[in-house]
Amino acid sequence: MVRKQIIELSRLGPLPSSEVALRDHLDGLIAKYEDLLKSIQKPVTNEEARILVTLFSPGDAFGLDWALVHLVESAPGWPLLDCLKNANNEWIQLLRQTAKNSGMLPSSW
Repeated sequence: MVRKQIIELSRLGPLPSSEVALRDHLDGLIAKYEDLLKSIQKPVTNEEARILVTLFSPGDAFGLDWALVHLVESAPGWPLLDCLKNANNEWIQLLRQTAKNSGMLPSSW
């Protein structure tokens, strides 16, 4: 079962970068993301982690990306290989490298 906060985050879509949020005056939207992320208690389920990895966007989002990283990594089956396929996303790259460094993924992966 997926928690309502994660469903709502999924509906909001990927986090806007700090640059876009400032340019487009998205203060309210950033606050909504922050409130929802803070309301999620760890661990998340594997299914929830799969949803959360879709929220990463290029660049940073006022540090909210780090909250996503920590939530995703709390999933019991982490690392979930299907979540690590988007090698073009710097946050997915970070998750992959962290899993490799911890010995959870082979270095050749």
